[in-house]
Amino acid sequence: MTNKITIKDVAEKAGVSVTTVSQILNGKGARFSKKTQERVLKLKDEMHYVPDFNARNLILHSSKTIGVLVPNIGNPFFSTFFRGIQTVCRNAHYLPLVFSASNDETTEKYYLGNLVERSVDGLIIASSSVTADTIDNILKPNRIPYLLFDRNQINDDGDRLQVDDYQGGSIAAEHLAKLGHKRIVVMMPKQLTRNLRKRLDGFINGLLQRGIHFNEEQDLVAAPLTKLGGYEQTDAVLKRRPTAVFCGNDELAIGLYRGLHEREIQIPEDLSVMGYDNIDLAEYVTPKLTTIEQPILELGETSARLILNRINDLQMSRQLVDVPVKLTERSSTGRPVE
Repeated sequence: MTNKITIKDVAEKAGVSVTTVSQILNGKGARFSKKTQERVLKLKDEMHYVPDFNARNLILHSSKTIGVLVPNIGNPFFSTFFRGIQTVCRNAHYLPLVFSASNDETTEKYYLGNLVERSVDGLIIASSSVTADTIDNILKPNRIPYLLFDRNQINDDGDRLQVDDYQGGSIAAEHLAKLGHKRIVVMMPKQLTRNLRKRLDGFINGLLQRGIHFNEEQDLVAAPLTKLGGYEQTDAVLKRRPTAVFCGNDELAIGLYRGLHEREIQIPEDLSVMGYDNIDLAEYVTPKLTTIEQPILELGETSARLILNRINDLQMSRQLVDVPVKLTERSSTGRPVE
């Protein structure tokens, strides 16, 4: 096995010092002649030299990496969210690293601690289980810039990107109420994160404004935000004899689709189903899913821009960005059968 080409090899071939090569390759070689710069850059390509990550880190005091902590990378929402982050980071010459710890606090602390040890430049935290204690004892003492995405329940004065989930819940309630639904079930997890609580409050208040009563103890079916969660709770939904179901996310709705299909219940003729997020799959199920659309790709791009802003200026004022949502009406909701 051949040894990796080093910066010393390039310097010897070019007939210059290691410092000269380092400065030219890091964009700081303006004081050298154009001929010297061109020779070094040409040799870099010819010799297939790849800078040593750790050495570069020591010289520039930057790893050019962004850590991204999400609750479930298997959820299509977060894969699209991360795609948006990738686009912005690539253009800024940063490497985003995504970690999914299934909301396990111990695992998340492990990832965060290792990212700090590796001099990560910043963190985007979209997981709900990272605690204020973790931020106070790991991130702040090490002056690691971070951005909280709206799932996180920490009351913190740091940068935050949040979706107007109250508005989203209210829009969903308005849509179903206008269609004439009065017996409505909501599917959401037992333990509500910050954004889901707002989503539910917006929905309940939206119904009340239209004279429709919602009993949270009776009309809320607890289910994890997964396709399996929606599928397994199909009977619990039907037991309440609703004419419509509002699901906490699209994955829940898609799981419910399967359960209803197996019981020969037609959507929306027998039961209207509504989701939240507008993931790619929402357009490819039958019938196409009516949902509240979050601009997922844009959320990822905005997250990356905000954390890069903070990395470049640690003293700038707090960044707090609210993102609106909208109704995407398709075929899974209709008027209830009288």
